Amino acid sequence: MAETLLQPDPARIDPAWMTRALRQAGVIREARVEAVIARPVGNGLVGDSFRFELAYDQAEPGAPASVVGKFPAKDPASRKSGSDHVLYLSEVSFYRQIAATVAINVPRAFVAEIDPATDDFTLLFEDLGPARQGDQLAGCDLADAEAAIREAAALHAPRWGDAGLLALDWIMLKMERAQGVTAMLPPIIGLYRDRYDGQLEPEFMALVEKLPAAMAAQRLDVTAPFTVQHGDFRLDNILFEPRGGAKPMATLDWQTVGVGTGVIDVAYFLSAGLDPDVRRANEQDLIRLYLDELHRRGVKDYAWDACWRDYRRYTLNGILMGVFSALAVERTERGDALFLKMTSGACQQAQDHDSFAFWED
Repeated sequence: MAETLLQPDPARIDPAWMTRALRQAGVIREARVEAVIARPVGNGLVGDSFRFELAYDQAEPGAPASVVGKFPAKDPASRKSGSDHVLYLSEVSFYRQIAATVAINVPRAFVAEIDPATDDFTLLFEDLGPARQGDQLAGCDLADAEAAIREAAALHAPRWGDAGLLALDWIMLKMERAQGVTAMLPPIIGLYRDRYDGQLEPEFMALVEKLPAAMAAQRLDVTAPFTVQHGDFRLDNILFEPRGGAKPMATLDWQTVGVGTGVIDVAYFLSAGLDPDVRRANEQDLIRLYLDELHRRGVKDYAWDACWRDYRRYTLNGILMGVFSALAVERTERGDALFLKMTSGACQQAQDHDSFAFWED
């Protein structure tokens, strides 16, 4: 039986631990790690990530020069959010149970361990560098958006309508917790208004105020097809040209993975990543690209009219993520700018498509 590799403290990742981890994963056989140097990496809000640079006692083909580890957030508020919303269990479970069944490009996980009682966890991945890190505040161009749309379809198509997803205990737990989020929205929106009043446009704050009723109605909807859903599919969670361009992109941060309408990921990405004028000029073509990719990967009985309608009515997740995340993690200057940009972009998208009208009586 393999020895547990659960180690939630990155400061305690030493050469002996790293040697055991890489040997159990079949990455090294004879070589032994002699030195480990850890450096913080990424813009994670609910987990802390580090790149570990490695030195060995001998050369061995395939032995990685570096790996990336992810651990519970050191900040107490962020860690509590990760536990309360099943984020840590979700990400570990994604790599254990789902990653191999979908076609989206993700890093190989060498270690995926969690203690469900404490939510201590350890994830150790292959290092996908050199790569170009997506930047939510900077946005992206149309070529990057097209790459992301293709990868979204690669995630959604393989498990399209798969009832087996609903048999996973952690998925059901996550869906139960999500119902509680709807009940929590009114006080969260009050705190959000107090924090960002005067920074978010008044007409967009008015849309934020309409979220509780609309999200309650949306959670009752069962008319759209379901699949694996990333839940936070945006630029900060994407690496473009990983491993020096070996693939177009790779998607990280699977803490928000769940089951839902696939096009929600697409609507969220476009509102958060593209300048509103660029989105408006290209979104029909991008949604057609998404649908074409779904069909190419075997999805049937999902026509353009249904897909376009789902896109137009499921823009509200972007507003929800901007509002809810702002109050759920440690407050930073970048975080404030990020959440305001996300909320504003999603409100403009919802306004363009009169999305709230789909959820009104």
